Amino acid sequence: MSNNLESGMKQVSQKFTRRRFVTQTGMTAATCVILKPELVRGTQANSKLELGLVGCGGRGVWIADLFQKHGGYQFVAGADYFADKVNAFGDTFKIDSSRRYTGLSGYRRLLEKKVDAIVIESPPYFHPEQAAAGVDAGVHVYLAKPIAVDVPGCQSVAQSGKKATDQKTCLLVDFQTRTDPFYREAVKRAQYGDIGRIISGESVYVCDSTWGPQAKDLRADPLNPENRLRAWGLDRELSGDVITEQNIHSLDVTTWILDDQPIRATGTGGQKGRNTGTCWDHFAVIFTFPKDIIVSFTSKQLGQGVDDIMCRMYGTDGTIDTHYFGEVSIRGKTPYKGGKTDNLYENGAVRNIATFHENVTKGRIANTSVPPSVRSNLTTILGRMAAYKHGEVTWDEMITKSEKWDPQLKGLKA
Repeated sequence: MSNNLESGMKQVSQKFTRRRFVTQTGMTAATCVILKPELVRGTQANSKLELGLVGCGGRGVWIADLFQKHGGYQFVAGADYFADKVNAFGDTFKIDSSRRYTGLSGYRRLLEKKVDAIVIESPPYFHPEQAAAGVDAGVHVYLAKPIAVDVPGCQSVAQSGKKATDQKTCLLVDFQTRTDPFYREAVKRAQYGDIGRIISGESVYVCDSTWGPQAKDLRADPLNPENRLRAWGLDRELSGDVITEQNIHSLDVTTWILDDQPIRATGTGGQKGRNTGTCWDHFAVIFTFPKDIIVSFTSKQLGQGVDDIMCRMYGTDGTIDTHYFGEVSIRGKTPYKGGKTDNLYENGAVRNIATFHENVTKGRIANTSVPPSVRSNLTTILGRMAAYKHGEVTWDEMITKSEKWDPQLKGLKA
């Protein structure tokens, strides 16, 4: 293990205390610097930040449209393994054909040209490498969740966030819930004691089956690496499995409310309703947090009729109840009425896009979204390891093992 990696592992294994997180968050306004002109080419009057999109699939094109609607950005390049994907994106956003890059290393050729920032919407396995390359190139990075599929990947993003701050560039991780005013107020009140001492909680992500259109080709030739790449959400190594790729939304809120990482997890699960790909379709995990706070986590991607992304924490004086597609409130001795989230999937991204623009143009380089993203991503990995084991895994064991995943992508073009 390298000295840098070993040092980074120790940083990740440290607890993110509430005081530390609040202090970091409070630094956002204070940690402003006057950036060199080459770092903020888009800050002049009537100019826009020039972007490159890495990952031109469905969500990539969708979020690119939101960047364009902001008004402070212009896409000038795109990279995707598949030519049809990057060409569809390029045609839509009028990208010159010379700045459309394909293959696994297309993002590197994109970075050789001048861009102010990159937007990473590729399969999660590639996120750490691409984020690090962006930071090394001196550009700002807007990174989709999850940040990684394994412990070394999480550590790499943690290091990239620190390096970005050191060199005065921005790295923002796109979690929508953290932007919502009802979530923010409810979590703040719970952390300040409005529900009393937290005793236990529930975290849930339940939905029906996903990735239907891509499943057909994958079933026809499951070993074809290009089929796996197109259907990456059904591929364990490329996505991190559903507990990391999607369920992270509810577990991120869990670690946000508790402002801590779990000590250990005991889990189980499997694949019973889905017959395509390597991802499981249901998980059940019990997380133990400091002060013996027990959180039960459940997820499923099968059946129909029940869809919810929920986190609920029970305290001695009340309950905080949050729903990604519904109400956020506190009930008990000190209630908070809260309200219904407003199209959080889109509006949360819109708010993050606006924040990213402000961070870049105003020199806000604290990059406070990175540490909590590392924490919640590692929490999903802990739960996944426990479930695969059908037993118990501790946080320290996970960090020490530092298992690195390899999707075996031989046969794909560079």
